[in-house]
Amino acid sequence: MAFAVLDTVVLARDLAEHGLRAGDLGAVVEVYPPDGVEVEFVQASGQTKALLTLKAAERRPVADNDLLSVRTA
Repeated sequence: MAFAVLDTVVLARDLAEHGLRAGDLGAVVEVYPPDGVEVEFVQASGQTKALLTLKAAERRPVADNDLLSVRTA
């Protein structure tokens, strides 16, 4: 699936080195063809947690049955 700037994506795997877990939501801030996207992950306070370039296997689109939750970083 192609993503556009400001799309919401779901992290598909844990990235412990960045304090992120599979299921965390991020916002696309840049698209790098053919399959890279720069994604910003933010804490509830609005502070950036991580800014990462992710390949297709590392993210997925939000699904209709996804449920949001809050966890401590």
